[in-house]
Amino acid sequence: QIQLVESGGGSVQAGGSLQLSCAASRYNFRPGCMAWFRQAPGKEREKIALIFRNDVDGDGGRTSYADSVKGRFTISQDSAKIAVYLQMNSLKPEDSGMYYCAAFRICAVVSGEPHGTGSAFWGQGTQVTVSA
Repeated sequence: QIQLVESGGGSVQAGGSLQLSCAASRYNFRPGCMAWFRQAPGKEREKIALIFRNDVDGDGGRTSYADSVKGRFTISQDSAKIAVYLQMNSLKPEDSGMYYCAAFRICAVVSGEPHGTGSAFWGQGTQVTVSA
C-alpha cells in the first residue's frame, strides 16, 4: 500500500495561479502513469490531466488534458520521487473543487488518448477555490 499526499490547494481570485503537488510515500512503486482529477460539489469526479512515466516505451512523458483546462494547466512529474505536479494558470471559478491525484499501475493509449486502467492509488484531495 502506498499513500499519495497532495498539497498546494487554496483560495485564489479568477485569473490567478496555483501549483498542486502530489508525492508518494514509497519509491519502490512505479506507476505507469499519474493523473489529476477534479470533483466539484454535486458533480462527478473528472480526469483533467494525465502523464505517462518518462520511460514508458514509445509514450514516455505523454500527456493528456481535459478540453476545459487545455492551454491553462500543465502536468509534470518527477519520476525519481514518484511525484506529479499541476500548474494551474488563468484560473476560473468553474475550476473550483477538490483535486485528487491518482497513480495507476497500468496505463494505455486507447483511441489515441492516454488512460490509466484498472485499479489506482488515490490521494485524500486538496481544495481549490476560485472566486470571481
